[in-house]
Order: sequence, then structure tokens, then C-alpha cells
Amino acid sequence: MNETPHAENHAARDETTDAATAAFLAHRNLLFTVAYEMLGSAADAEDVLQETWLRWVGVDLGAVRDQRAYLVRITTRQALTRLRTLGRRKESYVGPWLPEPLLTSPDVAEDVELAESVSMAMLLVLETLKPVERAVFVLRDVFDFGYDEIAQAVDKSPAAVRQIAHRAREHVAARRPRSDASPDDVRGALDAFHRAIVTGDVDGLMTALAPDVVLLGDGGGLRQAVPRPVVGADKVARLLVLGLGKLADSLSWEPVHVNGHPAVAIRSNGELESVVALRIDDGLVTGLYAVRNPEKLARMDREHVLSR
Repeated sequence: MNETPHAENHAARDETTDAATAAFLAHRNLLFTVAYEMLGSAADAEDVLQETWLRWVGVDLGAVRDQRAYLVRITTRQALTRLRTLGRRKESYVGPWLPEPLLTSPDVAEDVELAESVSMAMLLVLETLKPVERAVFVLRDVFDFGYDEIAQAVDKSPAAVRQIAHRAREHVAARRPRSDASPDDVRGALDAFHRAIVTGDVDGLMTALAPDVVLLGDGGGLRQAVPRPVVGADKVARLLVLGLGKLADSLSWEPVHVNGHPAVAIRSNGELESVVALRIDDGLVTGLYAVRNPEKLARMDREHVLSR
């Protein structure tokens, strides 16, 4: 017995949805990485992916020449809309704002360019770009998309995109963090950091810190954190030893990889209390990024796969 036209249409729709789903899943890690680099927030990146999916299932796949580029275009447009909303939200944020930390596998560090682009230090640099500049820089310099493809994503001409890319590249170059720490440097700095906090050894901690080390904290008004950057090895060492040393007996420390770089997950009586990401240069800790806002720690229970 032949299928009715209704059944045939239903089957065709199912087949189209299956094809759309397969394409979306094939590029999902890339799309998440693009959105996260533009937003600095895993929660908002996940929302952008949901919006991307809803638009993608309504697209005529037969008219799409390059599914990867098309999906990135949708994601970029949604992320730009979200980025402008985030800008307004950050204006009323309590205390310093830091990116949401991502638990990542150690192999992210093997892709040096990707690891640098998602580091806490670089994401803070990207925060200083205008929304379209950030989108163009991420798509061009991190993901190597062509100017024509980027132009479609940001609704600009290819010539305008080239100018924006040049301007953004110069802006980032003037502020770009540089790190060439070896695995031994990282282990040594982490061990010294941990040992000094547990034993209350201020002088020992200072040997692990660069003279101009900077500590940034983000409690989001929900947990206590430093209200402004703390600069200098002496100030940072004393603050950490005095602040964490008192609680050493109730704290547990776990070395983890956050945003492709070494970090420490600190738990108090088993509950994740803060994540401290470290920037290490020439064997010394030059940056400490302490995220304590519980809303930004909610997704630290699972690894995120980042991809180019």
C-alpha cells in the first residue's frame, strides 16, 4: 500500500531534521567555542547555541553551500546580540567581572593558539574590544575564517571587515598576554603556591610570584572577593596567606585545567568555593584570577570540549 502524501511529507520532514541535527552536532564544539570566546560566559554561550539550533532547523539545507560557515554565521549574529545585552548587564555587576571558568582537558593546551585565545588573560583583553571588533578578531585570528565569510556574519562589507580586523589586531597586540611556561615551570609554581598557602609561608609564596603579579577576584556580590586589583608580590602573598591560611584545615585543593591553563579548584567542606586560574611566565605566577561567584562555578562539574 502506498504512503499517503501526508505520511510522505512527514517522513521528508523527519529526514531533513535528522540531517540538520547531524550537521549541528558535528560542529557543536566549534560553535560553542566561538560563542564562548565572544561572550566569556558558558551560560550565555549555551543559550546562543540553543538560539542557533532553533534558526538552523528552519533553514533549507539544500540551499546551503557550506554548513560550517552558515552555522558559524548564525552563532555569531546571536552572540553579537547577546554581547550587547551583556554589556548592559556588566555595568551593574557588583565588583570586578571575570570570565566564567571552563573545566577543560589537558590536551587543549596542545593547541597553543586555541589555549591562548580562551585563557582568562586573553578573554579580559577581548573584553576591551567593541562587539563587532571582537567578533571579527575571533573569527579571523582564532578560527581563520575568510573576510567574505566574516562579512556575511557581521553584516559588513569585506573591505570594512579587513579594516576592523586590522584595528582589532593592533589593539590586542598591544595588550596580548605572553606565556611560554614549560610543564616543569607550571608544576613548580603550583606546588610552591599550594605549599605556601597551607603552611602560611609568605616568603615562600613570594618566591613563586612575579614582582608585578596581579590578583583579580570576582564574587559577583554573592561571595566576598577583592573589590579591586591587588598588585605586587608582597601584597598578594600576604592577602592570600592571611585569607586562605586561616581556612586551610577546612579547604581541599585540586589542580585542574581551566580554559586550557593550570588552575586550582578550592573546596570548603566538599563544596566548590572558588577557582583560581594562574598565568605563569618564566616560571613565576604573573596573574591570579579568583572566581568565587557561585553562578559562574555551576558548570565546573564537567569538562567542556573546545574546538577550532
